[in-house]
Amino acid sequence: MSQASATLRPPDGRQGPGPMPAALVDALDLPIARRAAGQLPGDRRAAGVGVGTELAQLRAYQVGDDVRQIDAAATARTGVPHVRVHVPERTLTTWLVIDVSPSMAFGTADRLKSDVAEGVAQVVGRLAVRRAGRIALLTFGAGRMRLIPPRGSRPALIGVRRTLAEGVGVDGQSDPHGLAHALGRVGRVAVQPGFVVVISDFRGYNDWATPMGALRMRHSVLAVEVRDPRETTLPAVGRLALIDPETGERVEIDSNQRALRERFAAAERRDRAHVAGELRRLRVDHAVLPTDGDWLFELGRTLR
Repeated sequence: MSQASATLRPPDGRQGPGPMPAALVDALDLPIARRAAGQLPGDRRAAGVGVGTELAQLRAYQVGDDVRQIDAAATARTGVPHVRVHVPERTLTTWLVIDVSPSMAFGTADRLKSDVAEGVAQVVGRLAVRRAGRIALLTFGAGRMRLIPPRGSRPALIGVRRTLAEGVGVDGQSDPHGLAHALGRVGRVAVQPGFVVVISDFRGYNDWATPMGALRMRHSVLAVEVRDPRETTLPAVGRLALIDPETGERVEIDSNQRALRERFAAAERRDRAHVAGELRRLRVDHAVLPTDGDWLFELGRTLR
């Protein structure tokens, strides 16, 4: 991976994530919680016992125990004072791993792919803070990765918004190993099990399946794939000069050729099927969000 930091800039045509009604955001609370099952406070067994909401054991009262933890039912049943001992609650850390490569600046519908990624990050971050959790952010795909360590409450949300407001990488400055490196880094720095949300278009990357699988062994992982409808089909509009945002390569084609359009569509189907198949094989939850329509509604419908 290049050690030089690529220039970030707000992409042309930036629209922002659009309206995010509180009712829809609230409706995502439980689906997101289910995706983090086994990791949320009170759901994850920890070493030792302490204050929490999950019962660890009932035992006989000992001098010095908190009298507020005396269990009336057990005491009445046995005739000996018993106290409730709970599994300690621990704060859940949500890791936002966000693609800021040049291809995320693409969008031909209501908004850009980076706009959708920003919206998902805000929603997930808001829900994480609501549960008294912490948020960490790692951006990749445009030169050197940028890591914001876990923080809680309002400062965490502000840090996410400010970082994403810097924009995405410029054309031709993308790293094909960026996603793999980002997943590997999260695996190294995220010591405690947490919830990892990877937001990307999954284009131009390779070697990411192995580190994704390793991450899935320890954390709950949600892969959010952002797509634009124009990426699936090539319109018949004559000669076109196209630039690959990841490599900067310029290609001239005649889009009126039916065979070319069919090959383009077939290649796109293969690529998307490959991504979906790898995530399914790794047992990673997968949500596909479009740049047209209501991405928040689609996220809720996918996760319900």
